[in-house]
Amino acid sequence: MVLVTDAIAAAMCGDGEYRLGDRTVFVSEGAAHMADGTLAGSILTLDQAVRKLTILGVPWELAVGAATAAPARSLGRTDLGVLRPGSPADVVVIDDDLAVLRTLVAGEQVWPDEVIDLLPHRNDRPETA
Repeated sequence: MVLVTDAIAAAMCGDGEYRLGDRTVFVSEGAAHMADGTLAGSILTLDQAVRKLTILGVPWELAVGAATAAPARSLGRTDLGVLRPGSPADVVVIDDDLAVLRTLVAGEQVWPDEVIDLLPHRNDRPETA
């Protein structure tokens, strides 16, 4: 199983009117259409696709793999979709709900703009007896 998306720039922008090149796109009710009703691309993001798979009962490990390692393998790229020495270190950090917390490209954080600390600080940890 391989997850892909052709999400357009209006993805995650909510209902409204947007530009797609030199055309106007209308987003409403979870879909993007041209004025004549023609489908204008997807507004499904890859993290949403992963969450939808888990809702359907696919274990999260397989759903994440369908968005990472499986597409890389289908392209013959054994260096992508994995975390190991020599790989590009393109990483999406997700929480328990599979929501994106941050994105790293070549090991450098690119989203959000500010660096966030996901680990509890020593002073924030509960005292042990």
